[in-house]
Amino acid sequence: MPRTTFTREEIKSFAQLSPFELKDKFITLARTAQADQPGQKDKSSVQMLNAGRGNPNWTATGPREAFHALGYFALSESRRVWTADDLGGMPELKGSGARFDAFVRQHPDLPGIEMLRKSVEYAVERFGFDKDAFVHELTDSSIGDNYPVPDRILVHTEQIVRGYVDDELFDRRPPAGNVSYFATEGGTAAMCYVFDSLMKNGILKKGDRIALMVPVFTPYIEIPELDTYEFDVVHVNASLFAETGVREWRYPTEEVAKLEDPSVKLVCLVNPSNPPSLALSRRVADQLRRIVAEKNPNLVVVTDDVYGTFVPGFRSIAADLPHNTLLVYSYSKHYGATGWRLGVIGLHDDNVIDRMIAELPAAERERLRKRYGSLSLEPEKIRFIDRLVADSRQVALNHTAGLSLPQQVMMTLFSLFDMLPEGQEYKERLRAIVKQRLDLLLEGAQMKIAEDDQRAGYYIELDLLAEAERVHGKDFADFLEKNYEPVDPLFRLAEQTGVVLLNGGGFDGPEWSVRVSLANLDDLDYLKIGHHLRAIFDDYSEEWKNA
Repeated sequence: MPRTTFTREEIKSFAQLSPFELKDKFITLARTAQADQPGQKDKSSVQMLNAGRGNPNWTATGPREAFHALGYFALSESRRVWTADDLGGMPELKGSGARFDAFVRQHPDLPGIEMLRKSVEYAVERFGFDKDAFVHELTDSSIGDNYPVPDRILVHTEQIVRGYVDDELFDRRPPAGNVSYFATEGGTAAMCYVFDSLMKNGILKKGDRIALMVPVFTPYIEIPELDTYEFDVVHVNASLFAETGVREWRYPTEEVAKLEDPSVKLVCLVNPSNPPSLALSRRVADQLRRIVAEKNPNLVVVTDDVYGTFVPGFRSIAADLPHNTLLVYSYSKHYGATGWRLGVIGLHDDNVIDRMIAELPAAERERLRKRYGSLSLEPEKIRFIDRLVADSRQVALNHTAGLSLPQQVMMTLFSLFDMLPEGQEYKERLRAIVKQRLDLLLEGAQMKIAEDDQRAGYYIELDLLAEAERVHGKDFADFLEKNYEPVDPLFRLAEQTGVVLLNGGGFDGPEWSVRVSLANLDDLDYLKIGHHLRAIFDDYSEEWKNA
């Protein structure tokens, strides 16, 4: 294959972009490659393979059917109260459980009704709900005729989300005490709210030192650089190798030890990691516990656990360090629900953030008393989890805050689905899908990765420079570094084969690494991507041999 048509300087300038912006450039090149294939009468036969974005190509249909079945029941409840052409009333609470049971019996062929029945019965049994109250919350919320009350999260939804997190992210071994949740517009909103409220409440100040466990999802890199924050960022690097040319993507003890410095006020991690897609090791989790216990007791941990369900026996650091950790979770990847925008922030009721706010200097406490004074006669008693809600709506609009009620219903049904046998079977299928795709990618690329039973496999990060050294030795790796920019392989892939990947350097990973999403293409597409990646790699090898 020929080299890319771009000059090295042009490639170098493009590499300054966020990987998600650079991806758009690759997509343009890939589409051009489709259009310019010589001898192709049917241009659509040349396939662009975009493995650059993590939006999955699966959806959980069972809980969605249940949601729509609930909608029909909710409409019947509305029309029961008031019927005038297209005008209905607000569903009533009293007797709603019995009316739901009757509706189920009367509509046995309605798609989703059986899943809805199972979900409701399971919730009532496991959580001890009053059936009328729970069914009314579901019914009224699916209609969406009220503001969210409470504004942070619905009463029954919070208990169900807590059960879901306990099962899937805490390995059925939740920490002692209570974790409260705030329903947000996806994990992205959760990230924004966390950074904003930590600043608003004086836990973080502009220019403070924070740490990132890298590689990491790009927004965690870019947000601290904004002029609002300008944080002094310490990198905790996953720099261990299993052998020459094969990265473990694990954190050395000495890297994690950077967090012992009390000037490091916050550490952010994605667990399992993005892009390497590995759950945090027990060794590192234990080291973090010791650091908080002995060296840095006020360290605030933000853990983004969106891929946790893809690792058997996953246990969040929020279970190990409940008093120091803000848990961010999104339903988007597991349920194929990125468009629903469903996320939560979890925080233990006994936490270091509330304690630090209470211990702020008098002037700071007075500032915060004024900030939240319109919400309570005792604003100093407002917990940080509730300050997150108020800050998400500029405090003044706190009375209209909260995730929309239909969204919270979908979150509830996703969570309950997971607790049923059907949901567990669905989870195992997802794990098998990403594993199959990873195997096909590696088969085509002929590349080696470290064995790891904590691999989520939602993404894979491949270090091409390390692979170069493994296959042909350090001279070949040095040749690549000297003659090409680290993103050159991605330009070649897009321009010559229609394959779109992301640059790992944009995630603060090794500059010559690439991220492949294993979630959004058909299985055999990953075999093709692997073959194309190997062909590009072999082209570099030939250029080196002929140099």
